[in-house]
Amino acid sequence: MKYQNINAETFAELRTTENHVVLDVRTPGELAEGSIPGYTMINFFDPNFREEVAKLDKAKTYLIYCRSGNRSGQVCALMADMGFEKLYNLQGGIGAWNKAVSIS
Repeated sequence: MKYQNINAETFAELRTTENHVVLDVRTPGELAEGSIPGYTMINFFDPNFREEVAKLDKAKTYLIYCRSGNRSGQVCALMADMGFEKLYNLQGGIGAWNKAVSIS
């Protein structure tokens, strides 16, 4: 596997490192469920999704999330195929993040 599935706690830790991008691949309508601070949004369902991803810096670390972890996993696989190397998928998506944040 060319990316790692991580839990919300590990995702939070990686957010404190330099040279990372928090990538939200949900739709604008899904923002009502909350978001992770500092995110960049590229809608997975946008027809230009692949082109937008291609503009990103391959040297950075990408922390990717969606609603459940499914779409973000697909994005990790796609980005790995495009030559990105530091890819992390938030298992459980924004729901897992919201739960972890409310506990801490």
